[in-house]
Amino acid sequence: MSRIMLGPVFLTTALCQASAALALPDGEGRETVEAVCAACHGVNLIERSSGYSRDDWEYLVSTMVDLSGDSTRQDDILDYLAEHFPPSENRAATPVDGPLSIRFEAWRVPTPGQRSRDPVEAPDGSIWWVGQWGDILGRIDPETGEMEEFALPSGARPHSVNIGPDGAAWYTGNRNATLGRFEPQTGEITEYPMPDEAARDPHTAEFAANGILWFSLQQSNMIGRLDPATGEVRLVTSPRQGSRPYGVKVASDGTVWVACNGANCLLRVDPESMAVSEIPLPEAGTRVRRLDIDEDGIIWWVNSGLGRLGRYDPDTGDIQEWDSPSGANSHPYAIAVFDGAVWYNESGVRPDMLVRFDPDAETFQSWPIPSGPVYAGILRHMRLTLDGEALLIHQSATNHIGRVTVEGRGPK
Repeated sequence: MSRIMLGPVFLTTALCQASAALALPDGEGRETVEAVCAACHGVNLIERSSGYSRDDWEYLVSTMVDLSGDSTRQDDILDYLAEHFPPSENRAATPVDGPLSIRFEAWRVPTPGQRSRDPVEAPDGSIWWVGQWGDILGRIDPETGEMEEFALPSGARPHSVNIGPDGAAWYTGNRNATLGRFEPQTGEITEYPMPDEAARDPHTAEFAANGILWFSLQQSNMIGRLDPATGEVRLVTSPRQGSRPYGVKVASDGTVWVACNGANCLLRVDPESMAVSEIPLPEAGTRVRRLDIDEDGIIWWVNSGLGRLGRYDPDTGDIQEWDSPSGANSHPYAIAVFDGAVWYNESGVRPDMLVRFDPDAETFQSWPIPSGPVYAGILRHMRLTLDGEALLIHQSATNHIGRVTVEGRGPK
């Protein structure tokens, strides 16, 4: 079994997504910040932050890179960031009070800078995640807090993970054009490559009740299915050019629903023929990151482009939208139907807000999502525990996996 050995880690461009840097303010330490931080991400992320105290910058940096062995470099970075990017009201959220109380639990994963994400629960109660930037698959025992990390094939850049009917952890190889199966008992990994060179980026996946694994390929503008029994992968192209298929959910009747992150649409896939039909959404600026389906078959979706929550009734064709509390630039992202309501997050503001919408009363309530002692986001995908009593979340920017329960019920 390939378990990652932990220790000081300095992430370079070999592990991280390099990004063009914008100009930072002049000042002592700027070159060090550009050299270290831009190795993994554009410095525009620093400029777009809400700013932090020196202590909070120290914590935030520690979730990305281990500089404990180089105190001079660490001090240069922290002094510069604290001076030029102190706490501010930039990108401030608009919280909404309400009657409900919730409980957050959080686990910081071991390897810095991996961008942990997409937690999912296994039948034994363990919680699995993927570290996209570190080619990592991880597992938490929430009862003890014990964590293990396993190395995936180099360059896989796993985007999501699901636990299959066979008990294995199935991940999407977003960068190496594969789906992967990890056998927990042996550590054996089986890869399923895409059968078409144009299919480059398996993204989000969900199992149907019959064991078929459906998945999106955002940049390739495709939707795919894998039959684990045979290993066969079939692909179909979205009829809407540039639709960028993103979030995936499977309805109780087997119909596959897919979000369009590049156009104002939802996609419906026939599970037998793989025929794809488009449901146009009203405004051109609409972009849908993710969706979920309630017990009545209603499709709920986040309008990330316009800062709204949407509802679509497949039986009547009726479409409704509500403005998210933090406004047009709040960029709703993850979504899940949970505890009789619709939950999603506002990723474009700080703090990253967890929002609850009551469909009956049409009212909102929201809470800041903790990332340790700082609020640094971002939640990109959330799902329920198998008993439906808790919501699994994450904060990829600070490498935290979390669990949310409504006070008075759920895990203690």
